[in-house]
Amino acid sequence: MNSVETQLLVKNFGAFVAVDRVSLAVEKGEIFGFLGPNGAGKSTTIRMLCGLLTPSAGRASVNGFDVARQPEEVRRTIGYMSQKFSLYDDLTVEENIDFFTGIYGVPREKRAARKRHVLEMANLAGRRNALTRTLSGGWKQRLALGCAILHDPAVLFLDEPTSGVDPLARGAFWGLIHDLSQTGHTIFVSTHYMDEAEYCHRLALMYRGKVIALGTPAELKAGLTEHSLLNLEASDPLDTMRALEGLSGVRDVAVFGGGLHVTVDDVDATSARVRERLAAQGIEVRKLARIEPSMEDVFVALIEREERKAA
Repeated sequence: MNSVETQLLVKNFGAFVAVDRVSLAVEKGEIFGFLGPNGAGKSTTIRMLCGLLTPSAGRASVNGFDVARQPEEVRRTIGYMSQKFSLYDDLTVEENIDFFTGIYGVPREKRAARKRHVLEMANLAGRRNALTRTLSGGWKQRLALGCAILHDPAVLFLDEPTSGVDPLARGAFWGLIHDLSQTGHTIFVSTHYMDEAEYCHRLALMYRGKVIALGTPAELKAGLTEHSLLNLEASDPLDTMRALEGLSGVRDVAVFGGGLHVTVDDVDATSARVRERLAAQGIEVRKLARIEPSMEDVFVALIEREERKAA
């Protein structure tokens, strides 16, 4: 049995379709990533799966419980962590943990062991007496994750858990997520950070309420192999983009960091045309080399494909 399943799941808010016929299946122990920009429908989908919103159409189940008919059973078997820090700043780390063991109904005889496990898992034992408001963003996220798993839920929903956290803390947080996955927990996590997609076993890419791609990071990248990708650094990126519009062999040009990523049909022939066109317009080419696509390249390409279909 899959930990999470959805079939043609829909959520409408009046005339607005926030989630549009989403079908997914997530296996036990899987780290399943929901990738997409803000407003894509990720959080709305997660709230339906947590039994917090009723679907407008379709069906979904979590741990074998129907989210529309058995929301209480769903909530008892999941952990949930939102992008907004939701613990109590005026309590210590230990007091927050004690409070949530009661909220989650952890049996009294298991509370000491669960607290010890959470403190060790999140490396918070040395900060157990610290007021929560004195913790950095990364340590707060560790505490929030620890509180979300106090009752040892089979499925953990993390809604953009690293939003606003520095890259080093994000890396440490994902280490904790992988440790949980290794012990059989299913992790359903949404993010708009493209680099975090690499940490997931599989991904669903969402855009305007729809899943536009589904697969492992490697599979999604392989979907771009029909074309090649060039990294281009030039003296004037904006003028470079204009100069390459309509150039034979150039499929797409996108800003990436301080340079450009250029999708082409043929590396050698198109590279020569690119250099010739830019030289004719007085633009200096500082670097032009073939590269492997990143998840950001995949996402940009897929969104542009959807935009072309809509047009």
